[in-house]
Amino acid sequence: MAAQLKIGIIGGGYAGMAAAVELACHGHRVTVLESAKQLGGRARGVEYNGVMLDNGQHILLGCYKNTLGMIEKTGGNIAEDFQRLPLQLTIHKHFELKAAHLPAPLHLLAGFMNAKGLSWKSRFAAARFMLAMRSIKFNIIKDIPAIELLHQYNQDEALIRFLWEPVCISALNTPLAKSSAQVLLNVLRDSLNGSRADSEMLLPKLDFTSLFPQRAARFIEQHGSQVLLSHTVEAIIPEVNKITLETSHREFSFDKVICAASPASAVRLLQPFPQLQETAAQIAAIDYQPIYTVYLQYPENVKLPQVMLGLDRSISQWVFDKGQLAGQKGLLAVVISAEGHHQELTQEQLADQVIRELKDQLGILTSALWHKVIAEKRATFACVPNMQRPSTIPPIPNLMLAGDFTEGDYPATLEGAVISGINCANAIQLAFQA
Repeated sequence: MAAQLKIGIIGGGYAGMAAAVELACHGHRVTVLESAKQLGGRARGVEYNGVMLDNGQHILLGCYKNTLGMIEKTGGNIAEDFQRLPLQLTIHKHFELKAAHLPAPLHLLAGFMNAKGLSWKSRFAAARFMLAMRSIKFNIIKDIPAIELLHQYNQDEALIRFLWEPVCISALNTPLAKSSAQVLLNVLRDSLNGSRADSEMLLPKLDFTSLFPQRAARFIEQHGSQVLLSHTVEAIIPEVNKITLETSHREFSFDKVICAASPASAVRLLQPFPQLQETAAQIAAIDYQPIYTVYLQYPENVKLPQVMLGLDRSISQWVFDKGQLAGQKGLLAVVISAEGHHQELTQEQLADQVIRELKDQLGILTSALWHKVIAEKRATFACVPNMQRPSTIPPIPNLMLAGDFTEGDYPATLEGAVISGINCANAIQLAFQA
């Protein structure tokens, strides 16, 4: 049997750690170099006031099989790690859609027919839209803004306001007027058009560093590999049969390297090479969208009617009850996805506005004990029509590129990141076996 490879992975987010797990399973010696003091990248845990928070409240769907598989492979238990809910979208006092306990696609069609807050005309229009997309296999000839596609299929103002806009912003983190219709259809294809289990929502009970990256680190260390924190890669140096990485500590030599760093770091590392100018330019051209999460700690008796609620025509979009979800009683997480007027506010002004909205819409009159605003201003790439995403195989031997922004069907999701990492690992293993 040939000697196993030495593989360097730049970045300890979900893409990098997924690649590391796959490669460690094949017996390769993997070294993950993470510049931060903790793993997770843009999906990580944050400690504040002795409480574990996330830098953004992510939701997984049942169709995210690669991410869920990785969590299980590294020691997680999906039933224990998540609160699993049937598809349910509730906009407080305005709209409610619940998938029925029927086989797909009847579960969704029945959900549309029984949706609260919509006229019968709107309900039939939503069902007709999904059936029409199913008939074309969720593929359109030319990518256009999602709002245009919805108008073409006679989705009225109420449907867009209460259903498609919340779904699009939650999935693509990009406003409807700017979102790629094709990528939105990819998400609808895999979630709403699949089995009933595929459309289920999984709300994590753990912070996102504990959920997978920490477990992945223990897993690969048990397989003879290593994870090094606070190791910033300063340069990639390709050589004849190896690649050297210069870090803030020392040099490392590898047979193969996967760059799973943030887009900004990837541009910095790739730009010096003439043959990577096009790849670096593609990454540099990416626009971004923010995600703001406002955590509010109320007295322990404060709770929501259900674990997750949407709010209408407010800065606050979704409110999560962390008490019902993770046992953090009285803690609410308010998520504001994509661009908007909230970016013009200071963090203190934003928290005050959110507190007023929860008071007005949910009747929470008790004063918050403390608040914490986490602003990820470049949380995801802007998922626009016909976006040019870089290949995972740049034109330098023994170097690969991973990340949710690389070529693929999905928007900037954990599933997209994990898939890219797995694809890189599989390509390396196939070449190794050849």
